[in-house]
Amino acid sequence: MKLSVLLPVMPLDVRAAMPFAAMVKHSPGHSLWQGQGLLLDSYQLFTALSAAGVGVPMGSGVALIPLRSPLEAAVQINSVMALSKQPMVAGFGPGAKSFQASVMQRPYSSPLTAMREYLAIVRELLTGRPVSRDGQYFSLHAQLPPLHTNIAELGLGVLRPRMAALAGEVADVAITWMCPPSYISTILQPALQAAAESAGRPSPRIVSVVPVAREVPGREHAKLLWEGSQVHLGAPHYQDMLARAGIDVTTGMPSESTGRLLAGEVFLGGSLDRIGDGLQSYKAAGVDELVLNTTGVASVSADAALEELATILTEVNPG
Repeated sequence: MKLSVLLPVMPLDVRAAMPFAAMVKHSPGHSLWQGQGLLLDSYQLFTALSAAGVGVPMGSGVALIPLRSPLEAAVQINSVMALSKQPMVAGFGPGAKSFQASVMQRPYSSPLTAMREYLAIVRELLTGRPVSRDGQYFSLHAQLPPLHTNIAELGLGVLRPRMAALAGEVADVAITWMCPPSYISTILQPALQAAAESAGRPSPRIVSVVPVAREVPGREHAKLLWEGSQVHLGAPHYQDMLARAGIDVTTGMPSESTGRLLAGEVFLGGSLDRIGDGLQSYKAAGVDELVLNTTGVASVSADAALEELATILTEVNPG
């Protein structure tokens, strides 16, 4: 299982992201991931990092489709890969219903249909095939010239079984965020594999974004883990996924919820040995790449997050 790094800060300048990219470049880390950027665009940031000499394999996990048409997404992906000369996972998701409504006036009545249409158009554009589609949400009649670069892997944000089944049909990568390893192995992976087999294609590889924080003197790692993830934990679709996994985070008591999340290995915290055991659980669950999320630690200090990542990457080897 590969270990990668989530950019744990929202940079206002490329210089804030450079130390994390440089650490990936000069460590066992595989790639640098970023969620949806609302300050600096993720795709442009990846290109700027490459121009600054710290280009590394990159992952977008995930870009929210209400913000960008599939044609614009394909142009941006082609641009990033041509200018950076780095491999890329372009992950997409619909976002929360409240976010969809804030951008589009009303949410998708069928997020699965929206994602199916979106990924199909992006894939055809990236391969240079003419697109002629009239969909419920996305329609396009256009063609892009193929660039002489590797084609990006297309990813789909996956939390629940129906989206996992769709990823099995249409995606190269299934991207999970705070999904416990037991839930991945018993719920998501079977749905991915069954759908992929029915579609006659390889099962997508699984990339999991997991909050981590070591227990060190003078730092409450459990509190940092909660603070770095509380926005996601307050979202109904994350609460529903965790409830399906047997973890209730709706009690309003962060300490109780954090304890459950640590016990379920949704959060990996404590000693290096304990974190290492958690990484092995994800590997055993079928995860191919685990993205270390140190957002909570970075909320105190970006330097502390760098140290955290460097320590885990060099001292813990999930194999």
